[in-house]
Amino acid sequence: MWRPHGNLAGAPSFAQSQRLRPRRGLPGFCLIEPLGVPEQTIDELSAPLKDAGHEFVYFDTKTTDPVELARRSEGAEVVMIANNPYPAEVVAGSDALKMIAVAFTGIDHVGLSACRERGVEVRNCAGYSDVSVAELTLGLTIDVLRKVGAADAAVRSGKTSAGLMGTEIRDKTVGIVGCGKIGCATGRLFKAFGARVLGYARHEHPEAAEAGIEQVSLEQLLAESDIVSLHLPNNDTTRKSFGTEQFAQMKDGAVFINCARGAIVDNDALAQALNDDKLAGAGIDVFDMEPPIPADYALINAKNCTFTPHVGFLTHEAMQHRAKIEFDNVVAYVEGRAQNVCEL
Repeated sequence: MWRPHGNLAGAPSFAQSQRLRPRRGLPGFCLIEPLGVPEQTIDELSAPLKDAGHEFVYFDTKTTDPVELARRSEGAEVVMIANNPYPAEVVAGSDALKMIAVAFTGIDHVGLSACRERGVEVRNCAGYSDVSVAELTLGLTIDVLRKVGAADAAVRSGKTSAGLMGTEIRDKTVGIVGCGKIGCATGRLFKAFGARVLGYARHEHPEAAEAGIEQVSLEQLLAESDIVSLHLPNNDTTRKSFGTEQFAQMKDGAVFINCARGAIVDNDALAQALNDDKLAGAGIDVFDMEPPIPADYALINAKNCTFTPHVGFLTHEAMQHRAKIEFDNVVAYVEGRAQNVCEL
């Protein structure tokens, strides 16, 4: 459904409903999918743009159809999206497009090759889900170590605590692979539980040191960690970078947690490591595809694995925070300020 926002006189014409046409030469803005917040919030956040005379259009339904995405984007200088694909063909065909505001941390669902070719800027909402992802990481770790899923099933089926001996986080070594904001937030939580926290990143991160994370080589981290938690972006360097070799370097009986990007991991190799009892368990929120996951997917059928369907970012608080950052990025663009501009 198309919803006009701003100082439009009367009901929109068919032409207006098909494209965004800025008045007086001002940039036009189009939010082409919902952000998971009430429409009242969208009204409040878009008010500075409308008050300045910009025209703002909001679509309150999702679509992955490239033809429909192109229709919604037509005439807009700035397109605002969330985590649904925005392919290169749409970027290439949107003549007025100059900036894509992504209400997400990762931008691998955007047609970046076309952005580079056309000089389209991309800004993300870095930091909006630091807490939500860190908390889910800890939650999945506790679920695996304390066998929460199995314990729930035992109660529901009239069984006892037999076979449900768990393990504590305290005094364990936790390895954080990727010491960005989410990795550091996760490290702080594990530190609060009494763990020693190691971290690996390609570059030194002062924030990691401030969080009490010991920065070491990846080889040392894998060899010493009882729990390994992945917090890397998905890009050409990291894709499929965690596989058989890395699992072999981990301690026997270690636990693996992935709330980052599924495509970073060779999930067939992870399934093998679990089924061979190399790893004691895993907590997985992300896959190399979006749910629903096929029933014959190897990892789904592996032993000692707890799954969530990509919900790390999905809390009320995170949705409110990302909506604010999304609109702040657009306002910064209008004012000529570089804020959350992504390197392409």
